[in-house]
Amino acid sequence: MTEDGRRTTGPGGTARRGRPRSFDREAALEQAVLAFWEHGYETTSVADLTRVMGIGAPSLYAAFGDKKALFEECVARYGERQGSYMGVALAEEPTGGAAVRRLLREAAAVFTAPGRPRGCMVISSAVNYQDAGAEVAAGLRGIRNRNLRTIEGRLREDLAAGLLPPTADPATLARFVGTVLQGMSQQARDGATRQELDAVAEIALTAWPAV
Repeated sequence: MTEDGRRTTGPGGTARRGRPRSFDREAALEQAVLAFWEHGYETTSVADLTRVMGIGAPSLYAAFGDKKALFEECVARYGERQGSYMGVALAEEPTGGAAVRRLLREAAAVFTAPGRPRGCMVISSAVNYQDAGAEVAAGLRGIRNRNLRTIEGRLREDLAAGLLPPTADPATLARFVGTVLQGMSQQARDGATRQELDAVAEIALTAWPAV
């Protein structure tokens, strides 16, 4: 059986097992990330994936599991690499407010970086889905909501430290940040430039409550 699932035969028609072609798993995974990021979970077929990854369906299933398992691994890889800017900002900046300023500005660059799909994979790859994609969409929604809770936690620290006015609501502010990021992601997919998204981020930050 070859990598593509075809049986080979030896002399006299006797069946013999074909030698599987080796492939670079990391490189194949990166191509899958780009495919899901560009086209979304539902519209990216297994045939699309095997084409861009340069492997046959049997190798895909053997190395990554089914399409859903591959997608989940792709989302994790995206979060470690292209989507890491949010976690880095929240971890490195001394205050929640500073982290928000940094992540909104960096999002403008990340969402429009050349040579890769635009926008955010976690935001855009399961917007429309059938029943089969409901679990995938729920997983992405869970990631987005966890991000909001992390931002909210940092902003609660700001509130306790007197860096936000007493009337500020960290939960609402975190959702405001999420809303701006989702809008910037869609605008990037619609063709907005980095400069245009920079301007959006700056306008959003003028609404940030001052002490």
